Amino acid sequence: MCKLLTAGFFRLWKDKIFWICMGIMCLYSLLYMRNGCRHASLSGSAGSLDEYYFHFTVSIGIFCAMTTGMFIGTEYSGGTLRNKIVTGHRRRDIYLSGFICVFCASLLLMAVWLAAALVAVPQLGVWKMGAAGLSMYLLAAVLQTAAFCAMFTCVGMLFASRTAGVVLSIFLFLGLLLYAATLYGSLNQPEMTNSVEMTMNGIATGNPVPNPYYVSGLRRSIYELLMDVLPTGQGILMWQLEIHPLRMMLSSVIITLVITAGGLWAFNRKKLK
Repeated sequence: MCKLLTAGFFRLWKDKIFWICMGIMCLYSLLYMRNGCRHASLSGSAGSLDEYYFHFTVSIGIFCAMTTGMFIGTEYSGGTLRNKIVTGHRRRDIYLSGFICVFCASLLLMAVWLAAALVAVPQLGVWKMGAAGLSMYLLAAVLQTAAFCAMFTCVGMLFASRTAGVVLSIFLFLGLLLYAATLYGSLNQPEMTNSVEMTMNGIATGNPVPNPYYVSGLRRSIYELLMDVLPTGQGILMWQLEIHPLRMMLSSVIITLVITAGGLWAFNRKKLK
């Protein structure tokens, strides 16, 4: 395992896609935070670093997908994976070392965002949530990233085509993000809406009426649970500073363990050319 990790980290350090993702993440963070500072100035409000600092949790998944797909897919296309098995490495160690490498790469991407985002501190100040709140959000973000890496490692290890692995991982992320955004939009529907009436003087607002799109009861509880379970849902909630820490962290751990166990089982039975 140690040799596999050493070789993996060395190859990751030489990976151009990884460094491109690092550069894009840094630039993205700088532009987003500067835009946040500009918005705070134009609105006349003091603003808060908290409002913008965790936006990366929404987009970290696509960077994980690209890095994981290219990193693991290259092992198939270059014959490295087959050579590792021929030289006596166990499939379990190969799978887990791949997961650990891409997880560490994703944490570096996250660290780049967090460091670059500090450019907004002179104008927005430090975090209002305090050290305890910041630590909780960071831990939730790390576990969310682990869940993403588990998903994309599984896809990369089971698809021999690098292109297919990358495309499938990206579409998987985008599909989950769209689904989570739809759930979040439904949960934010108001219970009552103001009716609009036409009068002699023009358009007037009538009495509040029940909103047919408002989600309540068991359906609302299910939607809230799905938001806490899905990594993309967690990203949206962290961005909006609405996390439920214990349920979200536990969900990320369970997803990581279950998908990794399933991926290991399938990879051990996969026929390699």
